[in-house]
Amino acid sequence: MSYENVLVYKDGGIGVIKFNRPDVRNALDKQTLLEIEQILGEWEEHEGIKAIVFIGEGGKSFAAGADINQLKVRNAKDALNPGLSGLCQKIENCSKVTIAAINGYALGGGCELALSCDIRIASEQAKIGLPELNLSIIPGGGGTQRLARIVGKGRALDMILTGEIVSAQKAEQIGLVSIVVPKEDLWKTVLDYVNQILKKGPLAIKLAKMVVNQGFDSDMKTALLLEKFAQSILFGTEDKQEGIEAFLEKREPIFKGM
Repeated sequence: MSYENVLVYKDGGIGVIKFNRPDVRNALDKQTLLEIEQILGEWEEHEGIKAIVFIGEGGKSFAAGADINQLKVRNAKDALNPGLSGLCQKIENCSKVTIAAINGYALGGGCELALSCDIRIASEQAKIGLPELNLSIIPGGGGTQRLARIVGKGRALDMILTGEIVSAQKAEQIGLVSIVVPKEDLWKTVLDYVNQILKKGPLAIKLAKMVVNQGFDSDMKTALLLEKFAQSILFGTEDKQEGIEAFLEKREPIFKGM
């Protein structure tokens, strides 16, 4: 199926969503958000898709925020709609591994979408920031919360209040991205990450994501209980037995998701 504002293709077990509005720096308008949401819904049920990667078309921008022309006409009621915030929650809760391949500017909504992914990998040219206060609004796609949880409250307030657009190198220093690589090595690095992750037990991947995400905002006692319940489920799987036997036999495991 073809889409208006995104390019979609598969690379082995990887589903790629490429923002395709380079003339406006891949700004995330309403149509783009709807298309991404539809794709996520389809791929959530697609057994052949093991990981989802977001990247921008054109080489200059990952996604440079919201569409300003649409933002201009939004009112108070519009801010209560799910919009980008709802999409980012779906990305965060997706059972697949999600990676933001930040190949240029990731500003405003683009930064917020990247924050909702499991892993962020940046090219050396990437620039990342939440400059919404320049428009007398705040990050409204979850940026105020996810950025603080990823880099800490102090650094998040610094970036949000000043509107600083940080370099890829600084983003790596503060833990905003996992690694910075030359632009020409970005996709190879993404593939290396995905291949490394997908060698693990598929049920363990899903439950690890769930426990980290749900436990992070819970008290320690509740979070540890979630961890125990998840481990209990995994202890009863065939994959757990296969993983242990493969380790003892010094061979690669063959996981079946069971």
